[in-house]
Amino acid sequence: MRKIIAQTHTTLDGYIDNPHLWSMPYSNAEAQAYSMDLMLGSDTLLLGRVTYVGMAQAWPGMSNPYADHVNSIAKYVVSSTLEKAEWENSTIVHGDDLVAKVTELKRQPGGNIMIWGCGRLTDTLMENGLLDEYRLLVSPVILGEGQRLFRGENVKATLELVDNTTFDTGLIALAYRPVNAAEGRADAG
Repeated sequence: MRKIIAQTHTTLDGYIDNPHLWSMPYSNAEAQAYSMDLMLGSDTLLLGRVTYVGMAQAWPGMSNPYADHVNSIAKYVVSSTLEKAEWENSTIVHGDDLVAKVTELKRQPGGNIMIWGCGRLTDTLMENGLLDEYRLLVSPVILGEGQRLFRGENVKATLELVDNTTFDTGLIALAYRPVNAAEGRADAG
């Protein structure tokens, strides 16, 4: 079964807004290779509407090996208000259909399903046992305010650290798996 991985840039104090403003100084060739390997293992992007709209404006005009892969893979945007998804290979998933559609996607053959960011989408997937892994890219920055990494009041989970990588720039990549996801894979085997 395919894995759903949520990759998110976060500050040391747990804020995620506008990572392009504070994470770039900590991205080096090694960190970029880490993200490239993770992305190449994925053949689907699953995005919330706000993230999708921002990415759909920027990514189609980019061309490099990472962007070429991102632009070519299937993209699903979860929205109850978006009427048209213009980014290449994009499909709108209505919020009411989210759990059923994601369950169906996970059962299909293919690579991992990547989510960029954390929010209502990841909270809903976690609540329904569908999120397999968080990949947190922690920059040594303290913002003091903004959108929190985890904001769902009803989402409670026990996570296990499955990998960590420290880069020379001070960036740390942490991979956590929800314990219930690990148990689900063991039961499925």
